[in-house]
Amino acid sequence: MESDREGQPLIAQAANLKNLIGYQEEAVVSRTLIDKKAGTVTLFAFDKGQGLSEHTAPYDALAHIIEGEVEIRIAKKVVRMRAGEIVIMPANQPHSLTALKRFRMVLTMIRS
Repeated sequence: MESDREGQPLIAQAANLKNLIGYQEEAVVSRTLIDKKAGTVTLFAFDKGQGLSEHTAPYDALAHIIEGEVEIRIAKKVVRMRAGEIVIMPANQPHSLTALKRFRMVLTMIRS
């Protein structure tokens, strides 16, 4: 493990989100980056045509699209999103998503 000048281990390191998770054909891949009592940060990669069926969550969530294109339905409203865009999915509101193209996103859920 690399150390700083005082001999302390380096904790913070830059990472490219696109390099942290790969696509799999006809699949959804996820990788948890942070899992704390206060919330989670999860990186997802969806192959074209893949998605998540309608469901609800008891907490607000922020979806940040980092690559590709997706259609997200939130309480029957359709939101088409591309890289660089974000959307808030309110707690207890039904939502689903479908990959229009392969896409990657970071999902941040706040549990308080």
